[in-house]
Amino acid sequence: MKSAVETLNPTRVKLTVEVPYEELQPSLDAAYKTIGSQIQVPGFRKGKVPPRIIDQRVGRGAVLQEAVNEALPKFYGQALDENSVRPLGQPEVDVTEVPAETGQELKFTVEVDVRPEIALPDYANIAVEVDAVAASDADIEERLTTLRQRFGTLTGVDRAAQEGDFVSLDLKAVIGDEEIDAVTGVSYEVGSGNMIEGIDEAVTGLSAGESATFTAPLAGGDHAGEDATCTVTVQAVKERELPELDDDFAQLASEFDTLEELRGDVAKQAEQAKRFEQGIQARDRVLDALLEATDVPVPDSVVEAEVHSHLEGEDRLEDDEHRAEVQESTRKALRAQLLLDAIVEAEEISVQQPELIEYIVMSAQQYGMDPNQFAQAIDGQGQVPAMVAEVGRRKALAHVLEQAKVTDTDGNPVDLEQVTAPGEELPVEGELVEDGDATTEATEATTEDTEAEGAEAR
Repeated sequence: MKSAVETLNPTRVKLTVEVPYEELQPSLDAAYKTIGSQIQVPGFRKGKVPPRIIDQRVGRGAVLQEAVNEALPKFYGQALDENSVRPLGQPEVDVTEVPAETGQELKFTVEVDVRPEIALPDYANIAVEVDAVAASDADIEERLTTLRQRFGTLTGVDRAAQEGDFVSLDLKAVIGDEEIDAVTGVSYEVGSGNMIEGIDEAVTGLSAGESATFTAPLAGGDHAGEDATCTVTVQAVKERELPELDDDFAQLASEFDTLEELRGDVAKQAEQAKRFEQGIQARDRVLDALLEATDVPVPDSVVEAEVHSHLEGEDRLEDDEHRAEVQESTRKALRAQLLLDAIVEAEEISVQQPELIEYIVMSAQQYGMDPNQFAQAIDGQGQVPAMVAEVGRRKALAHVLEQAKVTDTDGNPVDLEQVTAPGEELPVEGELVEDGDATTEATEATTEDTEAEGAEAR
């Protein structure tokens, strides 16, 4: 087999492949065997029909088509290896010549998007500024309030519901004359916004036994996205009573004996949270600076394929405004992935098993799954290589962060060790899956955190 590669642009090449007849012969023999097992010819046992009879019955063209379809992936893969081509996206194959006679060659061309060559900048020249770490009194009080809420009690009140109250309610959704859904006795915190759209406005001002009707789009089911007429009835209104901030509360809610000790620990937690936020900000800005300093061309067809898949999944193919937003975010995500992959390769970054396990455990927690079950699921879906690649990208960005200059607004250098571990989340959406079939997938995961808010006193 002979092959040659022509660069069409920085992200696309054209392969020209010529396959001698003798190299195609095994595929022709397999094609005759396959077709011979599928046809019945008088005087011949099934599977024992001679090639010349098959040519007469089904035609030489059908045999060639079967042979070429079976052989193309193998010869395409060989051409990729011979020319060190790393594909992205689906190849476009054009068979230009088939061996109609013995001794003739199979010829075909392939156009495919490829990973671009990327000239990496000097990481030491990357400099960014981030906010200084400062936990305010308000931050400390907010954390203390959250802690008090966890130990709060709910007490029934004889008044209209307001923001922050908990209501027991019945809810019914109707489209036309059809009742779509109905629930009773649901507990809901007014103002939390984690139920159907418009319910906060509807229940605010209602007392026990009162109802309100509003219109809202349904979030799921067969009628997802359709407007429904919703009727909500408040059965009871309860307000949350918070415990007093004193030494007794400190002993109840922590290992500390005094409120002063508890407040000091909460202050440390608030500062740690601010420091972590500072690290996330540094990471984002270093990646942005790295992208700004580097030319990373991205294949338009890969972007468009991902955008189409994303919008199709949301059933928003006709939403031009949303399409523009998705295109921009997808292009940036792909540029970041290609850049980080180039750093992985240039710096010879490897992923160790403990690092992969740490990432799998973290991902399982985000999906609320058992780590072992999650690992089995991704293995069954063939996603382990994609996860290995993602951990490699995180390590690549950590490598850049180690050399980049990061200072806060007060001019102090920032220590990023605590936010560059392989298990931490990088600001990169989607994952490139580089595989033999050169397909591209992007995955988005939305993690919804729900916090239980104390015990109810009934």
